[in-house]
This record gives sequence, C-alpha cells and structure tokens, in this order.
Amino acid sequence: MRYRDHSENEAGIDMSPLIDMVFILLIFFMVTTTFVKDMKLDLDRPSASSGAAASSKAIRIFIDSNSDIYVDNQPVRIYSLQGKLRDMLRLSTEKSVLVVTDEMVPARVVLEVVDQSRLSGATDVGVATEQETGGR
Repeated sequence: MRYRDHSENEAGIDMSPLIDMVFILLIFFMVTTTFVKDMKLDLDRPSASSGAAASSKAIRIFIDSNSDIYVDNQPVRIYSLQGKLRDMLRLSTEKSVLVVTDEMVPARVVLEVVDQSRLSGATDVGVATEQETGGR
C-alpha cells in the first residue's frame, strides 16, 4: 500500500475578468463625461438674481469687451454667424445657444447675436450671467 500524496492545488483568483471590467467601466465613464470648453477671455459678466445653471451641451458664443465674436475658439463676423450656427445646430442634438458676453458690450451687439442665433434655428437662446457660468 502506498500513501497517496494529498497535495491540494491552491485555489487562485483569475484577475483577467476583473481587469476587463475595470477597463470597461473606465471607458464608459470617459465616454459619458462631458467637458465644457470655455474660452480664456477676460470677461466681466453681467449679474442677475434669476440666473440658473446653463446646459453643458449648449453652443457657446463669446463676445469680448471689443465686441469681437468667437464661436469654437475662432473669431466670427456677425454676417457669417448665422451660417456657422446653422451648421453647428444641424450636428447638435440640443438646439440651445448660450451667449457669454462682457458687461460693457453694447446691447445692440448682444441683440444682433441673439437675433442671428434664433434665425439659425436655435430654439433656446440665453445670455450668460455670473451665476450661470460659475463666476469668472
């Protein structure tokens, strides 16, 4: 009679599925996270007591203190703003536009930008205040 050697195989944890799940979760959170790209303009935004948080998916139009207009970090003339916005709104799921302006910009320029935004097909056009954009 021989004695059998009862060596038990050590039970190991297979790490491959765990690593796969971590990568899948990482990709999921990276894809679902949205980032708001604000331009680095020095703007004194007007304040309002009724301001609310703006949608992060809204197309943002920036107007600096010299009344220069920027869309997608590129300067745009007022006469070409409607065409540019129409192209951007066609690709966007949300048809809203947020005008981020300096406090010292003349009202006629802001009104012209809002008017061009509505003519381009935007259903919701707003002017950003300090509360909507999170301060300076």
